[in-house]
Amino acid sequence: MRKVSLFIAMSLDGYIADSKGGVDWLKGQGNDDENIDTYSEFIKNIDTILMGWNTYYQVVTELSPKKWIYNDFTTYIITHKEYPSSEKIRFVSVDPIDLVKSLKEERERIFGYAVGLISFSSS
Repeated sequence: MRKVSLFIAMSLDGYIADSKGGVDWLKGQGNDDENIDTYSEFIKNIDTILMGWNTYYQVVTELSPKKWIYNDFTTYIITHKEYPSSEKIRFVSVDPIDLVKSLKEERERIFGYAVGLISFSSS
């Protein structure tokens, strides 16, 4: 059975976004060279990403509007909106729990993204 873990950036008061849905606070207050880059190590062990519509929209309009930064992964966008899917980006309107159960049977490494990341691994 795969291990499930969460990779998340969260403020001390328990929020992952500000009152307007922004994540500018993630940039910190200065030079980021001192921080350990655990995210890069984390994504080496995954092949599938799950995220909700709001996170997807924020990525493509604000955080990385010119380039899809998850091109190395198959990404599932969980939404009630209908959009055409591609080989790498799949828009689905399913219960997230059912999606994870289904993916666990066919994929080795999965994680979810909602400014936080949920990881499923074989260990």
